[in-house]
Amino acid sequence: MYKLYYMPGACSRAIHALILDLDQPVELIARDSVEDFRSINPTNQVPVLVDGDLVLREGAAIVLYLLNKHAPESLGASAAQQAEFTQWLMFANATLHPAYGLLFFASRGLESDAAKEEVLQKAAARINGLWQLVEQRLADRPVICGEKVSAIDMMLAVYANWSNYFPLEISLGKNTRQLFEKVVEYPAFAKAVAAEEAVAA
Repeated sequence: MYKLYYMPGACSRAIHALILDLDQPVELIARDSVEDFRSINPTNQVPVLVDGDLVLREGAAIVLYLLNKHAPESLGASAAQQAEFTQWLMFANATLHPAYGLLFFASRGLESDAAKEEVLQKAAARINGLWQLVEQRLADRPVICGEKVSAIDMMLAVYANWSNYFPLEISLGKNTRQLFEKVVEYPAFAKAVAAEEAVAA
């Protein structure tokens, strides 16, 4: 059984949903319930996936590990399709996620109101530009890669929900909103949300 260290509503939610989608057993462990979580992940971040002696601490690495192990066909039949999947996975994990990270840093880590507002506005502009790329990608397809909702789509849906935490205008196009409607209704994602909310309650 996998062990997944998570926080409700964090990017670990997409990993949780992926594990459920792959029909694999998982033990959920809330990060805040661990007395010395930094001994598990020195960055103090989730997700962390434990599979026996293997400990993975980066979301993209976890996604690729799980798919290679349980559903390699979902990565694409050709080298080009696999590279495209990996590229969009990295876009979500290493480009869009850090852009939202700036919003959290500005709102919590800056004391000057003027500095905070400047960083928030610049980060929001960056995020809006990135969502435009997602909108363009979805112009001729229902999901980012492949034919069904993938971990990439679920990651993007988690990040988009973070926009609600900030008093900023972050615009999502029609295609992007339609994608997120699919993700919210996707059984594994809905089950992950329900499980996390039940624990939080």
